[in-house]
This record gives sequence, C-alpha cells and structure tokens, in this order.
Amino acid sequence: YRYYFPCQRWLAVEEDDGQIVRELVPVDEAFVKKDSENDGQSLATLGLEQKAKSTTYIVKVKTGDKKNAGTDANVFIILYGSKDDTGIISLKASKSNKNKFERGKVDEFTVEAVDIGDLKKIKIGHDNKGSSTGWFLEWVEIDAPSLGRCLKFPSGRWLDKSEDDGATERIIFPAELQTKEYIPFVPYEITVYTSDIFGAGTDADVFIVLYGSDGICTQQKSLCLNKREQRMYFERNSVNQFIVELEDVGDMIEKIRIGHTGGGLNSGWHLDHVAIRRLLPNGK
Repeated sequence: YRYYFPCQRWLAVEEDDGQIVRELVPVDEAFVKKDSENDGQSLATLGLEQKAKSTTYIVKVKTGDKKNAGTDANVFIILYGSKDDTGIISLKASKSNKNKFERGKVDEFTVEAVDIGDLKKIKIGHDNKGSSTGWFLEWVEIDAPSLGRCLKFPSGRWLDKSEDDGATERIIFPAELQTKEYIPFVPYEITVYTSDIFGAGTDADVFIVLYGSDGICTQQKSLCLNKREQRMYFERNSVNQFIVELEDVGDMIEKIRIGHTGGGLNSGWHLDHVAIRRLLPNGK
C-alpha cells in the first residue's frame, strides 16, 4: 500500500509560519491523482487540507528582565500531549522581534502539530552554541485557538551551564490556575479572487472580518503572515486561498468586511470576489 503525504508549503524561516520541520498526514491516492490532473491551484489546496487537520499553537516566550538574561543559542521546544508529542521544534522565526530571546522581551512563534491530544507539559532548552548562551526564561504561554485553551508554563529560572543547577533544558508543567478557556475557533477556507485589470494587485496588508447572525463577528485577521507573503499574494488575476482560524460565527455568514491598511508603493487593490467555506473538525 502506498501512502501520499502532500506538503505544498514552505519549510523556511522567512516563509509561511517560519517552521523548518512539518508533520504531514496521509491522503488518499485518488485525491492526489485527481488533483495532479487538475491545475496547480487544486494541488496547493492539498497543503491547506493538511493545515486544516493540524492544530495551530501560538507559542509566546518571555525572557527575564535580568542582566545577561538573553541568549544567542538556538532554542527548541517539545510539546507533550496525552496522545503524542511534537518532537523537537526549533524556535527560529519570531513574529515579534528580529533579534529574538533578548532581555525583557516576549517572542511569538507559530507551531503546528497533528493531534497530540491535551497538552500536558513542555520541554524547552537551547544548544548552548554562540557567544552568550545562558538564558533566563521567565515563562512560556501556549494558545491553541482551535481547542479554545491557553496555558501558562512558569519558569523563572536560568537555562545556563554556569547558573542555577547547570541545566540548559527543562520540563515545565502548566500552572492550572492560569489556564484560560474560551469557545474554540474554527477553520475557515477563504479564497480571494483579484480582478484582471491593470494595477489590480496589492502589496498591502489585507485583513478580513466575518459577521454571523445576531451581531456575532470575528476579530480582524490579516490573511498574510509577513511582508513577503503580502508581496507574493493578491497579484492581478490571481486566486489565493487561506485557512484561517477564527471565532465561529455560526452556519450563516451575513456579511464580511475586507480591506487593507494602505501604505507601501502598490497598495490600491481591485478585488473581484471572495469565497468562504467553514471547515468542520472532520475536514468537511
């Protein structure tokens, strides 16, 4: 029996969510064959199918506000769930700071994992390489919007060969009293069609808000993760597809609000139309 593991996504620090290792789940062979006979656009949706089956974790890491608290070493994390663990994940692409793990700063990373169950503990550490390697880790916060849970992992200790107990990695358990629960987000497949007229494309930061009945609406969410994606997407006569986790607005989407923040050389945008599909947990 042959297994197919489509990816169709970047493994690069400066692309997509910055991850350089991905977990892939198999899809049916017929699905791959059907799509390869079709066009490149549907092949790309295989990668989005994978993304919809994964859980996205937003990992925030706070470096303590102490002398020499920051580190230049390579930091890694492993998430341990009730069913499985993620394996070693390099925390390379901080969304919040170009120079990561600096004194007093919070760095944000995106981690995707296929069903590890309830998050039970983490291991975090570094490889002790570089000029200033010792690190004072204040805390780690892990938010999983699709599960509706945000966990806090307090540390307040050195990960340093010459401080504390000399350990450069630690296993940390969540502080139960600091766990936040909320209504889980759902994945929406959002397909954006840019018109085929001169100057239609934009490099601006495009965002969307969905509105359901009874005045429920989602937060305002950028469709691109970084400036590079803004330059790549929303070109003239293009079709761009995104999987976005947002608050569940119910079965009826009454309206959407879509726009951009302006700025940049080519910000004007001629939008043709938008298609939206609410994906249910089983991938439908």
